[in-house]
Amino acid sequence: MAKRKQGLGWIEWLRGWMYVIYEMLFQRITASHLHNPLELPPLSDLTCIVTGSTSGIGREIARQLAEAGAHIVMAVRNPKAAHELINQWSASWHGLPLNIEVMQLDLLSLDSVVTFANAWNARLAPLHVLINNAGIFSIGEPQKFSKDGFEEHMQVNHLAPALLSILLLPSLIRGSPSRIINVNSVMHYVGFVDTEDMNAVSGKRKYSSLLGYTSSKLAQVMFSSVLHKRLPVEAGVNVVCVSPGIVHTNVARDLPRIVQAAYHLIPYFIFSAQEGSRSALFSATDPQIPEYCELLKADEWPVCAFISQDCRPTNPSEEAHSVETSFEVWEKTLEMIGLPSDAVERLIEGKEVKCRYGTQND
Repeated sequence: MAKRKQGLGWIEWLRGWMYVIYEMLFQRITASHLHNPLELPPLSDLTCIVTGSTSGIGREIARQLAEAGAHIVMAVRNPKAAHELINQWSASWHGLPLNIEVMQLDLLSLDSVVTFANAWNARLAPLHVLINNAGIFSIGEPQKFSKDGFEEHMQVNHLAPALLSILLLPSLIRGSPSRIINVNSVMHYVGFVDTEDMNAVSGKRKYSSLLGYTSSKLAQVMFSSVLHKRLPVEAGVNVVCVSPGIVHTNVARDLPRIVQAAYHLIPYFIFSAQEGSRSALFSATDPQIPEYCELLKADEWPVCAFISQDCRPTNPSEEAHSVETSFEVWEKTLEMIGLPSDAVERLIEGKEVKCRYGTQND
């Protein structure tokens, strides 16, 4: 039997970092054809859920979609902060009243994810776009676990959005053609997922916040690729991962020294949150995205659509192309988030799916 891969080979690792550094140095040039802010079409017939929309990229995404006329649901941990933002936006906005509501969602609690999804699905309303934007990068911090027992980066950046995406399928199918947009990161190029040690507790690899972050982002791409394949064209739900570029929110203390030096030397190269929001906004609204996703599906391409910070399709990392590991990530993730392995198929058929988390089990 082939020996299990324990990590990225040094050539893969080096290539990954070269890609990250290249992105940092040249993102402003490669994206120079884009307007800032991105010009959006009228979106009054669109309902969008945006997680983590009180700060950074998520705040920009929610505000710009709302100003284009979309019905926005800010899915946030701190509803008070969200309501304050809505008041600010409304006060400075001169168009039609903004159609924004706030719902509580804490990604560090899988019970909270199930409660949120049940509350939304109970409305029997269509959902056109789910933007899984919330994420954490606890730079330089020691390893932490959620109350569900999972490493926090893995839970917030991958497990909770995965659970949310699957549980909201009934509403997304109702709103089809619809989209799941996962705000990913160029940092997944230096990520590696050990499916036997998703919590990074075995000690095989020394834990750092960088390891936690990059592996959670790669796990998200791998899971998204399998979900993309599992959703039949007739369901009308497309899955896209996007890179916002290197944005001013993640200044990184435990990145390699050369990358840190680049951060300090060249703030000019780093995107603002408004610039970083463009790839997600583009993927949520561009009419050609569903066509592109269907093309990849028909072509049996091993990965889902991945849109770069310059709003053009790009290729996820070499590791993301491992169909075998992606399937292992899929199986392991469903097990961790308490869903049966046929959850997607059952939901597509309109059947009920029981999750191990959530209030129905109290």
